[in-house]
Amino acid sequence: MSVTVRVPAKVNVQLAVGAARADGFHDLANVFLAVGLYDEVTVTPADELRVTCAGPDAAQVPLDRTNLAARAALALAERYDRDARVHLHIAKDIPVAGGMAGGSADGAGALLACDALWGTHAPRGELLDICAELGSDVPFSLVGGAALGTGRGEKLTPLEVGGTFHWVFAMAERGLSTPAVFREFDRLGEGLDIPEPVASEALLDALAAGDPDALAASVSNDLQPAALSLFPELADTLAAGRGAGALAALVSGSGPTTAFLVRDPGAGEAVADALRASGTCRTVRAATAPAAGATVL
Repeated sequence: MSVTVRVPAKVNVQLAVGAARADGFHDLANVFLAVGLYDEVTVTPADELRVTCAGPDAAQVPLDRTNLAARAALALAERYDRDARVHLHIAKDIPVAGGMAGGSADGAGALLACDALWGTHAPRGELLDICAELGSDVPFSLVGGAALGTGRGEKLTPLEVGGTFHWVFAMAERGLSTPAVFREFDRLGEGLDIPEPVASEALLDALAAGDPDALAASVSNDLQPAALSLFPELADTLAAGRGAGALAALVSGSGPTTAFLVRDPGAGEAVADALRASGTCRTVRAATAPAAGATVL
C-alpha cells in the first residue's frame, strides 16, 4: 500500500518584511498564491525511514533527515506513537532553492500522506500546527489557494480570489539561500526605520476581483533588493520579461526564481519565448493560479 499527495508551488504577490525580531525571525505580511507547478510525495511502508527524489535538480535535494518530508513523517510519528519506517519518494517538479516553497511543499505533502497511510486522522488544526513547527511556508503548502501569512508567515488567513491569474516563471542558473537573503535584507536596512509589515488593501481587492492589471500595479517584494544584491544578474531576467510585455515582474519570495504576471496564455507564450531567447535564465515554466493545496491522489 502507498499514498501519493500532490502539493503546489507558491508565488508571493506581496512580501512585506519587518525588522529582525529577538529570535532572529522577521514579522511578515506575506500574501501567498498557490500556482499549478507540483511536487508529488509518495509514502510506502519500509524497513526504515528513507528519502528518494527524482526530477529536475533532484541531485540538490537532501536525502537525509534534514529533508522536510522526513521531518514531517517523524513529527507525525512522534505525536501518534508510530514508527516512521516509510519510504518517502519525491517526484520533483517545483524548482529547488527557487523561492517557490518546494521544500515546504514536500513537508506538507509527506505529512498529509503519512496521516492517510497510518490512518491517524489528525485534525486539520493539528496538521497546521505541525506544519508551522516545520517551517514558515509549510502551512500554506498544505492549504493552497490564496492566503495572508502573518507572524513569520505561518499564521494564515484565507483570501478570496475572483478569477484565474496567468504566470510565467524563469528559473535561474543557481540557487539562493533564504537565510542569506534575510541577512542581506538586514544589512541593507541597517540604521533604517523599517515599518511594520501590513497587507496592501489594493492588492487584496485585486485578488478578490480577479483583476490582473490591478494586481500588477500592487505586487511587491521587500526581499527583492536583497536578492538582487546577492544575484545581480536577476535584473536582466526581470528586464527581459518586462520588455516582452509582462504586466508585472518580481523575484518570487527569497528568489532566485523570477515571476511574471501576464494577461492570458498567449501573452504568456510571448514572455516565455523572450525569456528563453534572452539567455538570462535556465528554464521557463508557465502556470495558472490559484491552485489547490496538498491533495491525496
